[in-house]
Amino acid sequence: MTDCGEGLGAAMKWVGRILLGLVLVATATGTGAYFYFKEPVPDARLACYYGAYDLSGGGIAVVTPSSGTQNLRLVLMTGETWFLQPLAQSAGGVPSKFSISLGWTEKIIAGSDVAFGSCGEGKIALHGDALPKATGTHRAFDISDATFASHGLKLYGRLVMPQAKGPVPIAVLVHGSERDSAVLFNRLQYLFAANGIGVFVYDKRGTGKSEGSYTQDFNLLADDAAAALTKARALAGDRASNVGFQGGSQAGWIEPLAATKTKTDFVLVGFGLAETPVDEDRDCVVVDLRDAGYSDDVIARAREITDATARVIASHFSEGFEQFEAVKVKYGNEPWYKAIKGQYTGDMLKYPSFALRIAGPFFEVGTPYAYDSLPPLRAYDGPHLWVFGGSDSVAPSEQTLRVLRALQVDKPKLGIVVFPKADHGIIEFEKKNGERVSTRFSPGYFDLMVDWIKTKKINVPADSAVVYVHTTDNTPPSGSAVMDTP
Repeated sequence: MTDCGEGLGAAMKWVGRILLGLVLVATATGTGAYFYFKEPVPDARLACYYGAYDLSGGGIAVVTPSSGTQNLRLVLMTGETWFLQPLAQSAGGVPSKFSISLGWTEKIIAGSDVAFGSCGEGKIALHGDALPKATGTHRAFDISDATFASHGLKLYGRLVMPQAKGPVPIAVLVHGSERDSAVLFNRLQYLFAANGIGVFVYDKRGTGKSEGSYTQDFNLLADDAAAALTKARALAGDRASNVGFQGGSQAGWIEPLAATKTKTDFVLVGFGLAETPVDEDRDCVVVDLRDAGYSDDVIARAREITDATARVIASHFSEGFEQFEAVKVKYGNEPWYKAIKGQYTGDMLKYPSFALRIAGPFFEVGTPYAYDSLPPLRAYDGPHLWVFGGSDSVAPSEQTLRVLRALQVDKPKLGIVVFPKADHGIIEFEKKNGERVSTRFSPGYFDLMVDWIKTKKINVPADSAVVYVHTTDNTPPSGSAVMDTP
């Protein structure tokens, strides 16, 4: 099963992967060490494959780099997606044909493949029963690379504009917690542009071609996002009808705050939260235990554990260790103890306090664990859409939904859409041997974002999503696929 360990990204991944090694090194030598594992850099020779393709049978396909040096990802507007791995190479070592795997399974589907023409041709061909039988032509965009300043740093971005007459909306793409280059990997720069929406995509500080160190300081990241929007507006000039933010996950904390720092025409958040990072960990532990079949009584006892780990991590590993050790002794032999994962709690429970005291500070990235989401949410009155996965195991949205529904009473421009079958990323899954296997994006998700950015109206199939809009009272969400009347 997919666990909660991706929601806050790198700050939460460190314990299980490298904490023990760091502690051993620090203990043996008296010095600290920092290990940072980076994904392989994509092969630049494949960059001409990246982008949007108009398919012969109608529709749009988007190709971006994926994990590994020569792997790619193919995504359709319908939400279907495949992982591509090199199948045949030219004499120069550049692959032109790729095998496919459904979703994120990496299990190759025999008899189907994707082939690309030369860089000058800009062609794609989809073969086999597992893919729609189609050819495609690379779509041309007006692309302007740019740098902009924030807090004395030079950040790198790119404006991607559709080749269309008249002004268009511009979406500034805000990062989640990932350390990857958004300019390289964010598929929405092509998907939106192919649908008549301009895009400004940028590498956040400490990633890609941007200067600075990686951070999860929400206020600092919001300043960067505001600076990116200002740059996008200036670059687009009279080609922009309105300019706003789109982002996912951690961007749910960043976008509303950034909207208070600069003129913002819209805010679109996917699978983000309106509660604190420590609340996110607590909610993830609830999901862990419920999925493992444990009762509310067990979940209530586990709350003592998440309270203890929250105190330690929110103090930046300076206090709370007595309480932390006490709950480990109290519950360490319970059968449900090992089912706890969370954002960070499960990893912290694996190690003694002395190890956390030594190693924890080495991996601090400024995460404001007690961050209050409400002030910026209350301050922003423009068009605002939140999109959730109803089965999100990374950032459970139950409490965030309550918060936003309460805000809707006074905010008629705030809309909420829930895709009940989707996990984090609005990604659907199958269960195999008790584990979640991610297969595709929810049908209607990409169309929803495109339509809303263009019209500020919510348009999703009634059988695939639940829509909540402004009401005059604080009616709790019913969970049924009905739209409240404004």
